Amino acid sequence: MDRQTLEHAVLQNAVDTCARETGIKINIRLPEEAGQRADAVLEIYHHGKRITLEAEVKNRISTADTLLPLVTARHDPEKYVLVTPQVTAMMADRLKALGIQFMDEAGNVYLNQPPLYLFVKGNKNPEATRLPAVRRAFKQAGLQLLFHLLCNRDLLNKPFRTIAAQAGVAFGVVNWTMRELKELGFLEETGTRRNRQARLIRKETLLERWVTGYVEQLRPKLIHGRYQGPAGWWHNVVLDPETALWGGEVAAAKLTKHLKPQDVTLYVDRQNPNTILIEHRLRKDPLGDVTLLYRFWNLDAIPPEQDMAPPLLVYADLMATGEQRNLETARMIYEKYIVQLIRED
Repeated sequence: MDRQTLEHAVLQNAVDTCARETGIKINIRLPEEAGQRADAVLEIYHHGKRITLEAEVKNRISTADTLLPLVTARHDPEKYVLVTPQVTAMMADRLKALGIQFMDEAGNVYLNQPPLYLFVKGNKNPEATRLPAVRRAFKQAGLQLLFHLLCNRDLLNKPFRTIAAQAGVAFGVVNWTMRELKELGFLEETGTRRNRQARLIRKETLLERWVTGYVEQLRPKLIHGRYQGPAGWWHNVVLDPETALWGGEVAAAKLTKHLKPQDVTLYVDRQNPNTILIEHRLRKDPLGDVTLLYRFWNLDAIPPEQDMAPPLLVYADLMATGEQRNLETARMIYEKYIVQLIRED
């Protein structure tokens, strides 16, 4: 079965289990029926009242997914429900604390639609539907390429060898990533070779997939280490972009003048990562508040925002924290910088 068929199976199983365990009636309307961009619309009937929720099916719920619906303009969180094969008890508590409604195939559910209130956690389902493995386009090399395509819209229609050189990936990565994006409905192409014209479509969904993929697949492989520095060492420091760039909360604070950073993220040059350590007396500390990651993008293809990482990456860093204190700042970055990246051509 293809991914869409399997996702519908997860949705149907979760709805059936929830209805059976709680006695409420739930109807599923698919996107073409509902005129919605979500995976489906759920109509819940309770004591003569109809409750309508946008449902989005996820293979599994990651840290980034807990904040995405609260940040993006696409969803009103109160009218949104995550549907997935299995929600752990720990994740159930986290989602509930954030006000994110959910249901899974095991019968775990959180719905807060007064007078309807449901919260069930701890159920396990060893036969939960298994969705397809992550496609290569959303693994390390594919995510690196996608980052360049999302941040530099002019790059998409360059020759594949130019794209590969600019994104720092192998020529073959461009070939199969473009093919997969087309298969997944994120790329439209016309013409061939020199006359090829391409454009990214469904960019909002593509960006969400990229953020989740970055947090799960790419970011962990970029970590150089955690460090601790003198108190307030980073205040008023201007970095050389060739050596290091601010990411995460410090960059978010600089972009919005809103957040008071608690953690420091730096993207450093892979060939010379220790310059920043020596200059600012940062010492190795697994519990430190400074995280160094290797820069994975080409500064010529994606110029820095002064001494900061591109806003899309800063936004993804905030999503990676899964912390509600970063929510308003993430929303500000989304509205000021990210919306223009996903505007349809």
